[in-house]
Amino acid sequence: MADPPSGTPVSRNARRERLAGLLVLGVALVLLVSSPTWFASDQAAVGIGQLVLALALGAVGGFLVRRSGRG
Repeated sequence: MADPPSGTPVSRNARRERLAGLLVLGVALVLLVSSPTWFASDQAAVGIGQLVLALALGAVGGFLVRRSGRG
């Protein structure tokens, strides 16, 4: 994920994709960190669902951030 050279302008879509990707990664991180509370309250099904959603959002966010860097 190298940034483009300092003299190269970044396209608007690439910047939006990067920001959206970082937002989605942040949401995934919050879901991942907060999932143990469901296991502690004996609601493992909700915890597992939250982990699955966090992993899916992490993959989407990572894809968007990587894609914006190639632009």
